[in-house]
Amino acid sequence: MTAATIEPSAGVPARQRSSLSRFLAHSLVIARRNLITLVRMPEIIVFAAIQPIMFVLLFRYVFGGAIAVQGISYVDFLVPGIVVQMVAFNCFGTALGVNEDANKGLLDRLRSLPMSRSAFLTGRIMADTVRVIFSIVLLTIVGYLVGFRVQTGIAPALLAFLLATGFGVAFCWIGAFIGLAIRSPEAVQSGGFIWLFPLTFISSAFAPPETMPGWLQAFVEVNPVTRVVDALRALLLGFPARDDVIASIAWILGIGIVFSVLAVRQYRKLT
Repeated sequence: MTAATIEPSAGVPARQRSSLSRFLAHSLVIARRNLITLVRMPEIIVFAAIQPIMFVLLFRYVFGGAIAVQGISYVDFLVPGIVVQMVAFNCFGTALGVNEDANKGLLDRLRSLPMSRSAFLTGRIMADTVRVIFSIVLLTIVGYLVGFRVQTGIAPALLAFLLATGFGVAFCWIGAFIGLAIRSPEAVQSGGFIWLFPLTFISSAFAPPETMPGWLQAFVEVNPVTRVVDALRALLLGFPARDDVIASIAWILGIGIVFSVLAVRQYRKLT
């Protein structure tokens, strides 16, 4: 792992720098450190790219013929769901990365430096935002190759991109909290699958909710994954989007605020 080094801006005494500027500077150092780690370990990027491609191909060509969707082709129905699922899955990388840093003593080293206390987590999330954007761009390209087409303009598509990115970042905060709260890497990975797989599959991501049992539809309708998936479909395919967009923004803000507070609190307990 690349050691993080915090240095004051050249020519400006550290005591004269504002708290906000110090926080941003330190966060950017941590973000740069995590991005350098990805560059030096390209296999992480390769495997992160293979999984979403496999999901698209599997559901497009294996399961797609067995799932009927009224009004649109299954590939147009599928791709927004895959995008939301995969940006949520990025929280695994956050959880495992934070957990590894904690177990290898990086937090103890950072504690001895004159750095903002929350910069470690914020920098990690900044770097993981790049991974989230990479996932969205990759899946958009793969989606176009298998037949998906955006049927609206640039503005709705840009809003869909921002919602998907925001949702992925909010889930990265969940991953940060899990990585700090659970000490074993094996437990972190197992614990993540236990809650994330049902959340993404028991949603409207891969099948219309009306095809599910009535008792299950009640959960699907309030599932944040469903609301974000439906918002992306509406924005990209030209359906009424207002209610789903508002609900998605509420979920993103709620999840992000709650779990960022929990993650920072857990980080302070460890340091």
